[in-house]
Amino acid sequence: MRADTRGEEPAAKGGAKGLVDQSGRVLGPRAQETRQRLLDATSSLLAEQSLRELRVIDIARKIGAAPATFYQYFKDVEGAVLTLADQASDEMPAVITLIEGDWEGEAGMERARSVVDVFIAHWDAYHAILRVRNLAADEGDVRFRAVRARAMRPVIAALASRVAAAQAAGKLRSGDHPHAAAAAMAAILERLAAYHRELEVFGVTREDLVETSAHILYRTLTGESAP
Repeated sequence: MRADTRGEEPAAKGGAKGLVDQSGRVLGPRAQETRQRLLDATSSLLAEQSLRELRVIDIARKIGAAPATFYQYFKDVEGAVLTLADQASDEMPAVITLIEGDWEGEAGMERARSVVDVFIAHWDAYHAILRVRNLAADEGDVRFRAVRARAMRPVIAALASRVAAAQAAGKLRSGDHPHAAAAAMAAILERLAAYHRELEVFGVTREDLVETSAHILYRTLTGESAP
């Protein structure tokens, strides 16, 4: 995918209650429904083919519409995918709420399991979209970088806050930068969530991955062995 050097663009025009089309007109309920159907069709097709292969005509046909209908709502296929990636980012606050809770003892270990489980469930639900988002961001597209940052920076900040608290309590080495530890943990969680099914060849179940990753997360954030 070619990098966009024009600057960061919003993933979607308008807020949840004020969506507009490409001409700037506010969408009514039926138009919003059509727009979402196009997004759902885009997501479905991305699970079967690459972004480079995906065509507007294929998306439109999937919902029984003409290509012109697609262009009422999105500039191009990448614009629709960017909107889907932004929608997926809206679910990340649930992870942050979990991280910000109590990490003491068995309750903390159970919290660690929940954080890992939510990461995996998030990737299972949006795998095709998140895969494209990360690939485009890694290739230098600043629009997708911005969407990924909106999703992951708050998570890293929440993890870093827990690391810093454990350092202040003398439970973790003070020389480690909290955000470096948090970024490493977030990268591990995201990568494992993205490819957990490929580990099945080694006999690793989803439950195995949750439990093992939860132990690593618990030690990283608390400096203690799992209870």
